[in-house]
Amino acid sequence: MLGEFNWMDVVSSSPIVMVLIGFSIITLGIVIERARYYWKLNGKPEATFETALSKLRRGKKGEAMRACESCTHPMGPVAAQILDTESKDSEESEERLQISLSQQKLFLERNLGILGTMAAVAPLVGLLGTVWGIMRAFRDMGSTGSAAPSVVAAGVAEALVTTAIGLIIAVPALMLYNHFARRMGVMLTEAENYARSLRLALIENVSPAAEHKSAERNAESNESRAIDETVKDLETVTVE
Repeated sequence: MLGEFNWMDVVSSSPIVMVLIGFSIITLGIVIERARYYWKLNGKPEATFETALSKLRRGKKGEAMRACESCTHPMGPVAAQILDTESKDSEESEERLQISLSQQKLFLERNLGILGTMAAVAPLVGLLGTVWGIMRAFRDMGSTGSAAPSVVAAGVAEALVTTAIGLIIAVPALMLYNHFARRMGVMLTEAENYARSLRLALIENVSPAAEHKSAERNAESNESRAIDETVKDLETVTVE
């Protein structure tokens, strides 16, 4: 049945079909670009997290940061930002974490809005083409003065082609948009969870060291006070 249509005549006579062809090219280009980008980010955040965690526990924060920076997954730059700001207060560290996550989100959702727009608009444009084609079919029927089904059916069938094209564009675009959006959400959640876990591990490693230094300072202070008291006692005995 499709072979009976004069596709070139439909394309050349309907500007709506030309618009839909442009939509299909844009959609295909965005899908290819986003698929390649997400493929590049398909790193191993679990392995990077384990490596960075083991280095943190050994007190090698610099090596842990380098391990995170080498990871292509969004977890890498987010975790590196957290490790770089561990000396700041908790509020500033949290703010930097949110900024880093927002930056990664901007990279991940680039052009996804256009893909979603194509999925929503393509069926409407196809419906517009169908209405346009039906109007032309009835106009041709009026000009020929015949209402025979053979006269109307051909025009209506060609008019419905635009709706079919719009749906062919919209269905894959919507499925791929949902796929990319879900993948983006998973990546950002993994990045945030691993970054927060590394920050907790870093705090746990830093706190015992700080407590040890504080204890040493207290011991030195107590020893100094004891020496001073002993000296004063000796001076008192000598005077007496």
